[in-house]
Amino acid sequence: MAGGKETPRQKMIGMMYLVLTALLALNVSTTVIEKFIFINESLERANGETKERIETTIKQMTANVTDKGNREKDVVVLEAAHELRKQSQVLFDSMEAYKEAFIEITGGYLEGHDGDRIHLAGKTDYDKVGNYMMPIEENGKGHGERFEKLLDDQVDYIKDLLKKNGATPEQLARYNYITLDASEDEVYKNDPNQEGKGFSQLAFESSPTPAGLATVSEFQAQMLNMETAALDFLVSRVGLGDLSFDNIVPMVNPESKYVAAGTKYEAKMFVAASASGAKPEMKYNGTAIQVSDDGQGQVSFTATPGQYNSEGIARKTFKAEIIYGEDQKFETDIEYFVIKPVIDIQSQSVNALYLNCGNKLNVKVQALGNAYNPKFSVTGGDHIAGAEKGQVTVIPKRLGKVTLSVASGGNPIGSREFGVRGIPAPNLVSGTDRGEVDLKQGISAKTQRLFLRAVADKSFAEFLPDDAQFQVAQAEVTLVSGGIGRKVVRGGGRIDLRQIAAQARKGDQLVIEIKKVQRKNFRGEVEDFPISKSASFISIPLK
Repeated sequence: MAGGKETPRQKMIGMMYLVLTALLALNVSTTVIEKFIFINESLERANGETKERIETTIKQMTANVTDKGNREKDVVVLEAAHELRKQSQVLFDSMEAYKEAFIEITGGYLEGHDGDRIHLAGKTDYDKVGNYMMPIEENGKGHGERFEKLLDDQVDYIKDLLKKNGATPEQLARYNYITLDASEDEVYKNDPNQEGKGFSQLAFESSPTPAGLATVSEFQAQMLNMETAALDFLVSRVGLGDLSFDNIVPMVNPESKYVAAGTKYEAKMFVAASASGAKPEMKYNGTAIQVSDDGQGQVSFTATPGQYNSEGIARKTFKAEIIYGEDQKFETDIEYFVIKPVIDIQSQSVNALYLNCGNKLNVKVQALGNAYNPKFSVTGGDHIAGAEKGQVTVIPKRLGKVTLSVASGGNPIGSREFGVRGIPAPNLVSGTDRGEVDLKQGISAKTQRLFLRAVADKSFAEFLPDDAQFQVAQAEVTLVSGGIGRKVVRGGGRIDLRQIAAQARKGDQLVIEIKKVQRKNFRGEVEDFPISKSASFISIPLK
């Protein structure tokens, strides 16, 4: 998708649409087809909410331009925003006409249910929508080609509009065509079943009426997101160059945040101000950095070693630049000090620990020497003390953060907070007596046995081998012939295919659904491990 950020709801709807499209390819029941109606309704509601937010943004933009005295440059940008909204509405209405045409050519509504799309006369019709968008007599073009041109022309229009209003090539690079052929689509370009398909065929071939409606609504959502991104750019152009310092905050710059008992704390106090109406450009050593809406830039870099003095401290500087418009530039050199690091905690995954796993740490406090007698406590998890001093195994019980606190001789020393990451899902692999299955080449229709393995992520297995023991506990294998399931067998890591082999023919497929994967942890306990729906299916062609 190009342009704009999707809301969580839009992302959820998009995922549901992809899953249902996959189920539809398996020739599933009308109950699933009806789900496309509900998805289309959700998409249309989300699109309506997006349009309302766009209208609100334009109203706020209008008020902002008025408050600034309707300056010529601001008025030009505001007119561009209104022009964009008008053009986008024309496109949206044209796309709505396609949905109405889909309903009409497939028989309209059942008697007494006008306007209720759950009661479409042709909701299970797989041919008319596809033929309407890519009729054979027009070499697969027809209405689909016109639909494609509508979307492409809108992308060209948006890029031209933004270019006229000062957008750089880098800013325009995010606005790309969404009408992709199979060879251009990252999802389908390596799929032999989609090879050679153009946009219309890829989007509408064999689509029942509800799927066609949802497809058009999804394209509407993508174009609205692109419009939102374009409008955000135009909003940023209003008041560009103004320097009205209206955000004023007190600042204290201490010589050091760390002060030893008995020494002085010294700091400089001053006022810092920023202009909310301007968007400055900020650079660190000549490299642009991200600037927040309140005009503050975040400098972040990894400190490198330097010429350390006898105390293990190296002095360094970096150049800071703040640029407003074309002729206002502020720059200075910032001094900082790099302290030679001392490693306190030793572990392969010291910065983030794995959930429900035995993360082994070795905690050292060199300054205490032989007096070091650690006692540990953990917030957000459990721990097991090791056999040797300083060794501890931390078992996080929730995602987010876990804190390890250290005391020695009854005195608190400090704590260390770790991020907690989820266990990466294993790779589901199928094999026969001949070895791992090549999913493109397939296997013989007479294969007698199938082996299913859950292979741990390589990095995870290297860090925590005792926690990286996975197995397929339950699986279901279906023989699919002509799009219809013919025979089902069940098992675990080893599947007996003899019943299937008796019916299987060249050209059929084995569809494997992994029902349950289990993991044995470092304690030897076995637990169920969740696998995503999309990753739980494996399809193997028979030859």
